[in-house]
Amino acid sequence: MNRFKEMFALRSVRHKLMAASVVCILVPAFITLVVYNALTQQAVRRQAVSNAEDSLQLVHDSVTNLMKSMLNVANYIQVNSSMNAYFKVLEAGQADESDPYARFTEKKHILEQLDSLTVLGEKSYVTVLLDNGQYFTNYSIEEFDPLSLRSEPWFGRLQTLQGFQSYWAGAEPTAFRLDKLNHAYQLSVGRTLRKDNEIYGYIVVTFFEDEISSIFGRLNAGQELMLVDGDGKIVSDRDPSRIGQPASDAPENDFLSDASPIRTIGGEKVLVVRRPIAINDWTLVLVQPYKEAIVDITSIFNRVFVFQIGSFVVFLLLLLALLRAFTQPLARLGKITTAVQRGNLAVRSGIRGPDEIGRLGFLFDQMLDRVQEMIAEVSITQARKRKAELRMLQAQIHPHFLFNVLNSIRMKVLRRGDPDSAKMISSLSKLLRMTISKEEDEITLHEELDLLASYVELMNLRHKEAAWLELDIVSEAFLMKVPRFFLQPVVENALIHGLKQRAGTIAVRAEISRLYLLLTVEDDGGGMEPEALAALRRKLQAGETPPDGREEEEARGSFSGIGLRNVLERMRMVFGDGFRMDVDSEAGKGTIVRMFIPRKEGERDV
Repeated sequence: MNRFKEMFALRSVRHKLMAASVVCILVPAFITLVVYNALTQQAVRRQAVSNAEDSLQLVHDSVTNLMKSMLNVANYIQVNSSMNAYFKVLEAGQADESDPYARFTEKKHILEQLDSLTVLGEKSYVTVLLDNGQYFTNYSIEEFDPLSLRSEPWFGRLQTLQGFQSYWAGAEPTAFRLDKLNHAYQLSVGRTLRKDNEIYGYIVVTFFEDEISSIFGRLNAGQELMLVDGDGKIVSDRDPSRIGQPASDAPENDFLSDASPIRTIGGEKVLVVRRPIAINDWTLVLVQPYKEAIVDITSIFNRVFVFQIGSFVVFLLLLLALLRAFTQPLARLGKITTAVQRGNLAVRSGIRGPDEIGRLGFLFDQMLDRVQEMIAEVSITQARKRKAELRMLQAQIHPHFLFNVLNSIRMKVLRRGDPDSAKMISSLSKLLRMTISKEEDEITLHEELDLLASYVELMNLRHKEAAWLELDIVSEAFLMKVPRFFLQPVVENALIHGLKQRAGTIAVRAEISRLYLLLTVEDDGGGMEPEALAALRRKLQAGETPPDGREEEEARGSFSGIGLRNVLERMRMVFGDGFRMDVDSEAGKGTIVRMFIPRKEGERDV
């Protein structure tokens, strides 16, 4: 895999330019081809759908006219007043039985009218079936018994029809004996005859399915047409074996869905066009192989594609030749840089010219000259630096000498029986060692508290009355990093301005939350009046030095007089605006200083 990547890696500008040029030609050509193909496919699709819809419209008109002719027969019977009057009389049992000839004449007249309805046009069978079992037909009952209509599964649905509503029965095997051989299936439409909203008879008009399928034969051989009822079953088709079967053998092949006209059925892309029949819930569906509609356009597209590929190859070869000539100086410059990388700083490119590559060669040669000069300067600087480090090392001898002398003095004073002076010298030595020897800006809280204890011991030796330092620190806080000497100014203010250099207690507490380290310095000194406390808070918030004397920059006799404001500024420089200092005080009860120190990300997980 790595070898494959190395083989096709673009390691030179020349190769990158050539690859970019190939992409810049290939991508527009590909996009053009895709857009052309998309536009062509859309046009072909619209034209194929339009042609199929035109063909289906012609069939639709013919099928609709055939069905309307069947409805016209039913309409004639339903609106013929003389026929309806006679039917009502028969249904009511009020016919004149005394005159058989008159009854024969009236019945013959009815039959002649039924025969006249189907003399012209397509062959159909008309049945008028009264509710009392009497019937009138234009065919012989030897061919078909009209009373058997009542046993048809669809006959019960006629009860729900009103007025000129019709029910179209789907394809059924032909029931007429003389027509079974020539006509496999028949279709029927039924209506009701009503008097005062009560049914007294039914009209059933039957015609043969092949009258519709013969219309389908006018289409091209590649076009498949079917008539589908509201339940999705085929009513008419040029293939009689499909009649009565579901139009779709799978959900994805549902011809009646509102999906795109172009579909894939059985692995083949086909064109599906539908046209509903207005007089019932049946639908005409035309299915045609899509490739037959686009065969001419496809050949044109192929010729255009070959022309585009040829043009691309010719212009690409021309462009690569020009790029090779233009990038020849860059290739030479690349070889020079490889020699420089190996340590040969004496080589020069010698490339000159008015264009960017010529200026690049000139500046590259100039850079090599400057590098040689800088190497010489660095050598001289390193020599000087080594001398300075030697002098610094010698200077470090003096602080160590001072610490050793102080320790010797402490031991001599201790041997002479003056432990207080020896303790003072020891505390002073610790403070000086932390001040002079340490180079780190931050130390652990444990070291800071040790330093603070030494400072309080030193101050107690100075003052007449000793102050007691009380520590209450959670164990997790001892190893946290804090700035050096940030507690000393706060404790110094408590000693000098809180306890007034008298005996008392200074309590230092540390608590840890998820986000903060809370340090509290509390004294039991004289405290402050409310006005002085409010003024101190305003000064701290505004960034000014408080005028109450608790933070003087020059506190005589103190180890450090930095003050609360300088501590606040220093801590905010280290921890940012997340650091907060609060001061609470009450006259006669003492002062509390709280410092909220933000914890760092690594410390939060400890």
